[in-house]
Amino acid sequence: MKLQDKVALITGAGRGIGAATALRFAREGATIVACDVHEDDVRQTVRDCQDAGATAIGLAADVTDRSGMDRAVGSILARFGRIDVLVNNAGITRDARFEKMTEAQFDAVIDVNLKGVFNAAQAVVTGMIERGRGVILNASSVVGLHGNFGQTNYVAAKAGVIGFTRTWCRELGPKGIRVNAVAPGFIRTPMLDSVPDTVLTRMSDQVPLRRIGQPEEVANLYAFLASDEASYINGAVIEVTGGLRL
Repeated sequence: MKLQDKVALITGAGRGIGAATALRFAREGATIVACDVHEDDVRQTVRDCQDAGATAIGLAADVTDRSGMDRAVGSILARFGRIDVLVNNAGITRDARFEKMTEAQFDAVIDVNLKGVFNAAQAVVTGMIERGRGVILNASSVVGLHGNFGQTNYVAAKAGVIGFTRTWCRELGPKGIRVNAVAPGFIRTPMLDSVPDTVLTRMSDQVPLRRIGQPEEVANLYAFLASDEASYINGAVIEVTGGLRL
């Protein structure tokens, strides 16, 4: 198992890609700390990971609350002694055309999808530096690379995450910490639940593989990047898009 004895903190682990990543890590031998603002969802993720044979706990924590993240990390270190892997997965959307986007919509997405990544990474990095090793994996998006209609806030945040990743790999690489980003395309998560079938069909038609991806297909990449098999991959932004180009 490629993540045996690793302690992994996964934000936004209650649903979608985060839940799939937690379960994939559990099956690879990791100890799971599933973090989410949705307590019921995160409890289900923990049960699924435990059913897979892993040690798993859940934390109700908000990545936009820096002091709360510091407390959460402190509790993890008190219990397990270290955090080997952080998956910065928590994210939201508040879509609108640029001219109609409200300041509240912009701020909410930036707070979760960009500042939340900063908060969680900074909360864990001191311990990683002290141990001389660690992995930080950041959730970007294909739209952070190419832009997308109606997503000024989301695109700005996901492009910023790419900037974080490339900067941190330079700063933290000499300290033994690898930092990479994953850029999914159209993935069948709860974010798509409200999208009409006709729109989902059009989305699928844009993908050369002619289908929307599954959360497990993103989780597979996270598991590889978290493992020692990816020991020389640092500062990369890897797409999981089926070949999509927006």
